[in-house]
Amino acid sequence: MQITSEMVRELREKTGAGMMDCKKALTESGGAMEQAIDYLRKKGLAAAAKKAGRIASEGVVAAHVDGAAGALVEVNCETDFVAKTEDFQAFVREVAALVHAKAPRDVEAALALPAGGATLDEKLTERVAKIGEKISFRRFVRYAPPAGTKGVVVPYIHAGGKIGVLVELHGAGADAPEFAALGKDLAMQVAAANPSYISRENVPPEAIAREKAIYREQALAAGKPEKILDKIAEGKLEKFYGDFCLVEQAFIKDPDRKVKELLKAMAAKVGAEVRVADFARFQVGEGMEKRSDDLAAEVARQLGQH
Repeated sequence: MQITSEMVRELREKTGAGMMDCKKALTESGGAMEQAIDYLRKKGLAAAAKKAGRIASEGVVAAHVDGAAGALVEVNCETDFVAKTEDFQAFVREVAALVHAKAPRDVEAALALPAGGATLDEKLTERVAKIGEKISFRRFVRYAPPAGTKGVVVPYIHAGGKIGVLVELHGAGADAPEFAALGKDLAMQVAAANPSYISRENVPPEAIAREKAIYREQALAAGKPEKILDKIAEGKLEKFYGDFCLVEQAFIKDPDRKVKELLKAMAAKVGAEVRVADFARFQVGEGMEKRSDDLAAEVARQLGQH
């Protein structure tokens, strides 16, 4: 029977065992899930099973940049207490360095990478047993300018690793200190303003159509004449670009200037176009379910304020 990645993932979630151990267990059991679980238990590899169903929505974001390439990773745990320990943070930095060095295609490939005599996945399982919490490697990005393209990759880590940003900036003069400084400013901009796109040209047509439809309906509901609905929608779309497109945003350090003006100023200095090639912003636990006890505590705090 063919052992699929989905079967391996399911067994990992049920047992907390390493990826390669799960694959071997499924192979030995002919794909039978319960037999595979028994196999792992007999081998003593399912020690972390009871932790597999827990919610790991705390954690740390870390970056590793070397030369013109860099990686940004998010590794999660269950409590902020563990996330703040130097041991856990050092481990996340090691993960970032490994991803940077090996450039895996996805998280699954990253988990299979050798890391000091074991795979990264096995290292994670060891951490679960040592710390007593569920730990998961959630996501990563790795940027590097294409061959023949000058550029820099600049990281920014905020709030003790709760928010992390990686910006890839292309242009002549990338070796100049002010070029890296611009990259840092842009990374801080992304951290603070949380843009969704680089520029208006990067906004998908369906997203633009959706926004226009909403703006038209809003104007119509406000009693505006039909003949000016499109004009109103276009005007509001400009505000949308200013809110969600990095280069259209007001610069956080000088709100009277837009980010695209910073790029133009740098281009004038180096005598060539300077552009943002890509960016990523990770915020720990965003989009994840929170622990129920955390939610209960939050509700209690809010009730106590009234």
